[in-house]
Amino acid sequence: MLRQAILLTTFILTGAAARAETATAVVAGGCFWCVESDFERVAGVVTVVSGFSGGTVENPSYEQVVGGGTGHYEAVEITYDPAVLTYEQLITLFLRSVDVTDAGGQFCDRGDSYRTAIFTSDPAEVAIADAALAKAAADLGASVVTPVLPAAAFWPADAYHQDYYLQDDIILTRRGPKTKANAYKFYRESCGRDARVLELWGDQAAFAR
Repeated sequence: MLRQAILLTTFILTGAAARAETATAVVAGGCFWCVESDFERVAGVVTVVSGFSGGTVENPSYEQVVGGGTGHYEAVEITYDPAVLTYEQLITLFLRSVDVTDAGGQFCDRGDSYRTAIFTSDPAEVAIADAALAKAAADLGASVVTPVLPAAAFWPADAYHQDYYLQDDIILTRRGPKTKANAYKFYRESCGRDARVLELWGDQAAFAR
């Protein structure tokens, strides 16, 4: 019994230590479905949650945010393993997956809720984000408008929006009935996200090919 208790305690402590080794980052890059689908492919990323951050309304709905007036960005919370993926690498990938020169939204999605942003939780993250933005501006030879903002409450979006690009539920679109996964693919292509990222970043584009 003593040996079993020791093993159980060791298991619990090991699990707690593993959980403590993860970190989180919150970024806004336009449509959160797209940012979620991009980063769930990255080695070292544990989970990505679509939601909202940076606003003044508690637990806002999707309709409230896109309707304007709440101050929220569509954002994602990325949980990752810093031993595999550093914060600097994560931010570098993020900046090269969006249009950092567009202050009015992203791609076909216009309005404040679709702007880009990096939410930082401490001075070290601020320094890394600032340096990454300076490097992005130098690489592009252009001004970047993505702000570095202090961390704010992150509110997960409804389950309907999580892993949207993987869902096989049938919905009605302008092109007829489609699964959510196929509707997502159509939306992403017609919105011009990857085309613009490739135009802007070329070989440095993080996910668009």
